[in-house]
Amino acid sequence: MLPAEFAELEKFGAWVLETEPERYAKRLASSMEEMQAFYDAAFPHLEPAAAHLDGFPVDDLPEAERNLLLLMFSLVMVSFPIEVWKQARVPDSGAAYLDLVLEPRV
Repeated sequence: MLPAEFAELEKFGAWVLETEPERYAKRLASSMEEMQAFYDAAFPHLEPAAAHLDGFPVDDLPEAERNLLLLMFSLVMVSFPIEVWKQARVPDSGAAYLDLVLEPRV
């Protein structure tokens, strides 16, 4: 599922999601404990993952590398709830929601 050097993160495969709305929904559906476990395991791999992915053309990633990129997108999605807000939702945002018009191209 992931490149061999990132195999220990495969237990977080549920975070390999194609779109931002899927990642956001996963964040909202996850407990802070689940997000913290994912963050704690994945964050030390962020820079090595970026360095690894730099060796591939972004528009032609092998499946394992594409999964790694999507996993790192999810890590970014949980970083603010973990590092800043201490909750899954954006504080004081009520029912506000923003849909992306265009997804990042992977």
